[in-house]
Formats: sequence, structure tokens, C-alpha cells
Amino acid sequence: MERWPRSPGEVIALCRERGIQIVDLKFTDLPGTLQHFSIPARALDEGVFRDGIGFDGSSIRGFQHIQESDMLLVPDPSSAFVDPIYRVPTLSVICDVRDPVTGERYWRDPRYVAQKAEAYLRESGVADTAYFGPEVEFFIFDSVRYDQNEHCGYYFVDSEEGAWNSGREGKNLGHRPRYKEGYFPAPPTDSLQDLRSIAILKMMEAGIDIEVHHHEVATAGQGEIDMRYQTLTRMADQVMLYKYILRNVAREHDKTVTFMPKPLFGDNGSGMHVHVSLWKDGENLFYDPEGYAQLSLLGMYFIGGLLRHARALCALIAPTTNSYRRLVPGFEAPVNLVYSQRNRSAAVRIPVYSRSPAAKRIEFRTPDPSCNPYLAFAAILMAGLDGIFHEMDPGDPLDTDVYELSPEELAGLRTVPGSLDEALRELEEDHEFLLRGGVFTSDLLGTWLEYKRRREVDPVRLRPHPYEFYLYYDI
Repeated sequence: MERWPRSPGEVIALCRERGIQIVDLKFTDLPGTLQHFSIPARALDEGVFRDGIGFDGSSIRGFQHIQESDMLLVPDPSSAFVDPIYRVPTLSVICDVRDPVTGERYWRDPRYVAQKAEAYLRESGVADTAYFGPEVEFFIFDSVRYDQNEHCGYYFVDSEEGAWNSGREGKNLGHRPRYKEGYFPAPPTDSLQDLRSIAILKMMEAGIDIEVHHHEVATAGQGEIDMRYQTLTRMADQVMLYKYILRNVAREHDKTVTFMPKPLFGDNGSGMHVHVSLWKDGENLFYDPEGYAQLSLLGMYFIGGLLRHARALCALIAPTTNSYRRLVPGFEAPVNLVYSQRNRSAAVRIPVYSRSPAAKRIEFRTPDPSCNPYLAFAAILMAGLDGIFHEMDPGDPLDTDVYELSPEELAGLRTVPGSLDEALRELEEDHEFLLRGGVFTSDLLGTWLEYKRRREVDPVRLRPHPYEFYLYYDI
């Protein structure tokens, strides 16, 4: 992959070398949606990297009130890349948000939270680097329609790959993944190989190191593209670019991508299993050849912190009402707050594919791709560090099939919350570990809770569900 610039001068030189005409300034709002605006390339000088460019923060979800709307975007030169999506030669740069009055970083900028989490890790002395490797799943549909108003509510999604189209009249060539049988089928059953390949080539153009891509378990175009592990903030940047590039590649092919955790009834949802390891002076602190699954005691304490705070973490790592259509006990979802070296129904798994010290990591399986990755990765790190600081014992592993446990045994297992509302209450009660080192602030968490309740929980709660008509119309 090409080495991208690291200084303002190198960025400006790259613009000249590549004939760049437009510079696109990208940043992320509080809920986790990529935002942008653009300037002519001739307007980019070193002053922009020093002083930033103003924008209206009151128009960005989760940011400022209208009476304090002026904010600054300051480009991070190390994030610059030639954008593979635009037809006009464009350089994209990820930006940090600053307050123009104080000149300080903006406390509700999700990227700032991720950067503070990395700084807190270094200052703690525990480790100098946290590596993250998320497995982001998604669906590629051919069409989607949805609406909700005073007198009706509906959604329709369709995919040429959908098993429900097997009996469709007219030209029908078959070869569709059956429900829950979409894992690794070769073409023509996997009809989206080329689209995913085009997407990963563009991701690599943008500086993302890709390891693998494949069809996932569900019918109707579920897929996964895996990135090679990266440091916390850089990986969160890459998740945002991953979504951006994949959505636009799909649109070029007259298709649409969703990262909703559960867009289909009756088939698997989309998760974002997050692999984590801590390193110091080039050594993987999670490796111990004598430990359970070759995991060190420090790694065990990290798991202890994740399990201890998992119910509160869900408000940030599974932060939508739709997340809890996926996280349902009794189905193939990581709802049980236990750990194991191979059990995929556990919230935390310790992969054992390789015995290499460098490969040892833990896999947190509860998160989903609807999260804001800056906040989610920072929160995961803070929970794990709390486990290390307090030497939290995660207990014994659960290596048996959870579906073979007796009702009495199942009743003894802690599980994730059953709804977003419940997860938000858990975060309200358990968030001190996030405030340490000023990584998260009470203001940001209060804004998050208020936004989620007012804009998501209450609107869903107030509207009748279409299935309620099926259940209750004749009651």
C-alpha cells in the first residue's frame, strides 16, 4: 500500500503531484455518522492545518446549541488519502473538532474520546498500545422502502439473493443461500464476490489493510470484510471509511448497504466482533504459554472488566433499538456474559487459531456495527483497564454448548440487557470507569443518554408495531 503523507507540507505537495482539485474534510457526529464538506485544493495551506475552518456545530447531531454554534474543523494530516470514490480528483482528510473560543479540543468530538483513551492507556503504565480488529458485518440489498407516519408503518427490503425469491415467477436462475446457510458458498450462490472485491481494492487505495472478505451466514447478501488490526483511533477512522467506501461502491452497482444489526426476521443479524490486545515495548501482554488458551493473567483481568461492565457497555457498543432484535437469548447471539476459548455463544471468546505470541487476543462478540467506533473502542478499553486495575477475576470459562445447559444453569448466567432503554439505565448506574483520566465526560454521557432516549427509545416506544395488528386487532 502507498505511504500517505504525515505533515501539512507533505499533504500540500501530494495535492500538487496528483492534480488534486478538491479537499474533502470529514468528521463524525456523536451518533456515529460520517459528515463532510469540501474546499478547493488551492485553499489548502498550512494555516488550515493550524487554525482550522469554521462550521455550524448546532446543525450536527449531539454537538452544540444554536447560541454557541461556531466550531472549528482541524485536519489531521496523517489521515489524508486520495479519495477512491469521487470522480473529481479529491483528497480526503479526517478532522478533529475544536472550540474557537478556547482553542481546546471539543469534548463531544468522538475522535477526541478515542485519542484520550489511547493517552490514558500510555499514562497508566499498563501498556503503550491497544490494537483493535473489528469484524464488521453488513447486508447488501437490491432495494429498500420504509415509512412510518400517523396511519401506517412498514418496511420492505429485497435482494436477488434472498431465499424468499426462490419461487419468484419469470426468469429465475436459482442459486440462492438458504436461510442461515450463507457462510462461504462459492459463486453463483455468492453473487456479490466482485462487488466486495471492488470495495476492498478501493479500501486499500485509501490506506486500509484488508485481510479477507466473504459471504456471511444469512441469506440476502450478508457479507463481511476484515481489516488487519490497527491502533485504536486509527481503526475507528478505518471503520468510518470502510462504511463510506462500501456504501458508495454498492450504490455504483445499483445496490444498497445497511449496517443495521437486524434488518431481516428469521435469519442471522450483523455483529461487529472486536478483537483486542495490549502491547508494551513490542511485546504482546495478553500472551502466556501456560495460561488458559495461552492468555495471560493480565488478559484475564481485561476480560473480567469487560464482563463486569458489559451491561453498561451495551449502551455504547450495541446502541440502537434494533441492536436488541439481534441480542436475544436462545438464539445464536453472544448474550451470555461469560468467556470461552471456542464457544461462540459467549460474550468473550479467546481465539486459538494460532499459537503465535503475536496473535493472542480476546474477541468481544457483543458489539454491532451500528455503534460509533470511536466511543465503542474507547469504552471497551476503559472497561478492560478497570478490570486490570482491580484484578477482576472473570471466573471459570464456559466451554460447553450453552444450548445444552439446564434451565437452572442458564438462570445462573448474567446476560446483556434486553432493550436499549435497559442498557441506557445500566450506563446511568455504571459509568465511573469511563470518566477516569477525563476520557469520557459527564457532559458527553449525559448528551448521549438524552439523545438516545429522546430520538430513538421514545419514538419507537410511542409507535404501534405492525405485528401488533396481527396479534391484537381482533382482541
